[in-house]
Amino acid sequence: MRLSWGLLLMVALGLEGTAATRCPRPCVCDNLRTHVLCLNGNLTAIPDTIPQLTKKLDLRGNSFTVIPVGAFLDTPYLTHLDLQRCKVERLEEGAFRGLGRLVYLNLASNSIALLYQESLDGLSSLQQLILEGNRIEEIQPGAFGRLGSLTVLDLRANALVYLPDMVFQGLQVLRWLRLSHNALHVLGSEAFAALPALRRLSLDHNELQALPGEALARLDGATRLDLGHNPITYVAEEALAMASLKHLFLDHAALQDVAPDAFARSPQLRTLDLRENQLRGLPPLAGAGGLARVSLAGNPLLCSCLLRPFHDWLVRARVQAEGSCIAPPALRGRPLDSLRPPEMRCGRPQPPLSPTVPSEQPRVDGSGQCPRGCTCSPDFHHGSCENRDLREIPQGFPGDTHLLDLRRNIFGTVPPGAFPGLKELVSLHLQSCSIGVLQPGALRGLENLIYLYLTDNRLSTLAAAAFEGAPRLAYLDLDHNAFTRLPAGAFQLLPNLISLHLQHNAIGELAEGDLAGARGLRWLYLAGNTIGRIAPAALAPTKMLEKLHLEGNRLREVPTTALRGLSALSELKLSRNPIKRMGDSVFLPVASSLQHLYLDNMGLEQISSGAFAGLGPTIRSLYLESNKMSNIPDMSNFTGLEILNLRDVPFHCDCQLLPLRRWIDKLNLHVGATCGSPAEARGLKVKLSTTFQTCPGWGRGEAGGARPEKTKAARKPSKKKRSGKSPARGFKKSRA
Repeated sequence: MRLSWGLLLMVALGLEGTAATRCPRPCVCDNLRTHVLCLNGNLTAIPDTIPQLTKKLDLRGNSFTVIPVGAFLDTPYLTHLDLQRCKVERLEEGAFRGLGRLVYLNLASNSIALLYQESLDGLSSLQQLILEGNRIEEIQPGAFGRLGSLTVLDLRANALVYLPDMVFQGLQVLRWLRLSHNALHVLGSEAFAALPALRRLSLDHNELQALPGEALARLDGATRLDLGHNPITYVAEEALAMASLKHLFLDHAALQDVAPDAFARSPQLRTLDLRENQLRGLPPLAGAGGLARVSLAGNPLLCSCLLRPFHDWLVRARVQAEGSCIAPPALRGRPLDSLRPPEMRCGRPQPPLSPTVPSEQPRVDGSGQCPRGCTCSPDFHHGSCENRDLREIPQGFPGDTHLLDLRRNIFGTVPPGAFPGLKELVSLHLQSCSIGVLQPGALRGLENLIYLYLTDNRLSTLAAAAFEGAPRLAYLDLDHNAFTRLPAGAFQLLPNLISLHLQHNAIGELAEGDLAGARGLRWLYLAGNTIGRIAPAALAPTKMLEKLHLEGNRLREVPTTALRGLSALSELKLSRNPIKRMGDSVFLPVASSLQHLYLDNMGLEQISSGAFAGLGPTIRSLYLESNKMSNIPDMSNFTGLEILNLRDVPFHCDCQLLPLRRWIDKLNLHVGATCGSPAEARGLKVKLSTTFQTCPGWGRGEAGGARPEKTKAARKPSKKKRSGKSPARGFKKSRA
């Protein structure tokens, strides 16, 4: 018996040793719990030596760009996969095939722009899919069609403007759909038609100008609806027909009036949040018999006789109300529930508000024939003539076509009136069509067009009249064309433009007036041009700009003057520009809003001590890798950091660097800082270098009193979860 146990022990140790040798070098493998951590390892491809029995794989903070077909075929037992912050731009069709056991997939904070129909194939057991913080502008219907077990879908903080009909088809057990912080202002009437189990829908922080009642009516089982922070001005009669709805949030909108029977077809409604709107009062809410609480805090309530019917209704229906009067002066500040009817008097009669009720768009019956050689899908309202060697734009598509795909043809020119009868068209794909001219009036009649893709063509200029007739255009993609400067004046007819892509052209300068008319622009992508100068007033029209991507250009200094007035800018990319030195206060104009700053791969040699003046707790990510400076300014007030990358920076590890060494030691982040000099410290991690032990003050504070190699073990681990968290106890790094 003793021999048998000994043999078993030897076999177990042998298996463990074999598994450990398969652990990729930058990773940490816990073979007992079948977990693998490869955090911030600068990996550019999925490691091919991950143990086959791995169940949890954490690849956060690497650089994959593309997830290829069958990337995880060697790890079929995965249940949890984390790919946050991996710079992923594309998921190839079939990227996750073979992962039939996966229940959790996190793809947050990447650069994915489009979800194809088969991008997520093979994930039949997936329960949670996190796609927050990408650049998804469009979802093709069918993209989620094979995720029959999904219960949570997180699409927050993307670039969605439009949801087509049946876009979520196949999600039979989905319970929570998160669409907050996009730019949605058009929803197909059948967008939510295939979600029978949905209980919560988050649509807050979008651009909805009216309650999307027709789309929401398909959600019979939803109990909570978040619509706050949308520019909705009016809730019309019977606008909301949701049989199971209990909690409705319409806070921080632009509401001026609500119809008396607005919620009559939502009989289960219990709480109604109308905080921070422009309501001067409400009528008695007919049909809302189950309502228990109404919040009107932050509204300019006029507590005159005009509000008395609503007040009487509150008392009769025993509804708790929050809010206080702003007028008349005698009642200013009085809570609603403290008023008595005799106090609510009228002086001079005041006419009630009469807000403009948004009119519904007329529906066009799709009765057209499909052009020869093309395919038309009546279920999805799609038309496609992709890669048919066409020389002229075909006509005769059904009038209710929403998406038209004409990629990879040879049109050369788009003539005036090229798309007759397509008033309902939302998305138009003209990529790789050898287009050199977009003639004035080419988009005439496309009054509902939101997405226009003109990537990989031969355009070098655009006349303003080219966009005539497409006033709702929000996404314009002109990447990989031949522009040598921005098409000045071309945006005057596009008041709703949100996202402009002009990457990988030959633009050498941003001049004043180039962006005239683009007052609603939020995302401007100019990477991969030859921009060497930005005029001080070039960005002045774009006061709502949130993202500015200038990486891979020829800027020799931070365009500080041009950044003035951009009070909403949260992301600035200056990577791969030949900026060698940074002076004081270069980011001060955007210091209060900036959250993500990219300064990597610039050959940066010197950063002044005041370069980051004004920046502080709002900064969440800072990329400084692959530069040439030997020290960096004090960043001790960057208390909100989630990502800090200092790899491939030749730090001079002497006593002047001691404050940085101490600060790094306190961070619960993997920063990758290594010494470039002196010679005896070259290649060592800054945290582990012993050169600091001879510095005055080494014995004081957190760095002193313990040898560097013991500091991490002695310190109590932070409870706050952060990216790059140190491996949990029980993980051991494989050694060759």
